[in-house]
This record gives sequence, structure tokens and C-alpha cells, in this order.
Amino acid sequence: MSTAFKRWQDWTIIAIGIVVVATPFVFSETSNHNAAYSAYFMGALVVLAGLLAAFMATPLKLVVWIVAVLGVILFFTPWLFGFTAAIATSWVSWIAGLAVMGVSGIAFLGEKPHRMVTT
Repeated sequence: MSTAFKRWQDWTIIAIGIVVVATPFVFSETSNHNAAYSAYFMGALVVLAGLLAAFMATPLKLVVWIVAVLGVILFFTPWLFGFTAAIATSWVSWIAGLAVMGVSGIAFLGEKPHRMVTT
């Protein structure tokens, strides 16, 4: 039985990415180009990584690590791109980065080891 699109971790990662993409519109911070473009780009990457993991019956450890690294990058983008003055987008980036790291950590720790089938 396939477990593709049945893990809550994948859906959570996709939802976090959508929230990050929508943040500049919701908080009317589209005039700050660094904040807006960072939210669009990083949110889209998080959504794509979540979809990649969701399409797999059992995600590879590499995919889970990529999602975790995206969470780290998302957390540091307000400082890297200098938009800490855009308070709402910065806070969403920090919280979403931590959430992505946490969910990917849960997905990584909750993974069951696979047994080799020999005949």
C-alpha cells in the first residue's frame, strides 16, 4: 500500500510554504522587494520540497535533509537579505523556518528502518 500523500508532515510543510508565499500580500509588505521576493522564492521552494516528499511512498533521507536545510535558510533570510525592518515578514520567516526544521526533524526521527528482503 502506498503512503504517498498520506503523511501529515508533507502536508504541514506544504501549508507552511503557502503561508510564507502569502505573507507579503496578507501584511501589505509587497513594497519591500527583498522581503517580498524572499518570501515568494523560499515559500515556493518549501512547497516544492513538500510536494516532492509527498509524491514519494517513503521519502529519501536526502529529501528530508533538503527540507530541513530550507528551514534553516528560511530562518536566516531576514538577516541575509536585510529585511528585518519588515516586521511581519521577518517574524513569519523565523517562525516558519523553525516549524519547517521541527517538522522535518520529526519526519526524520519517525522514519522506520527498512529491512532488506533476502531470499
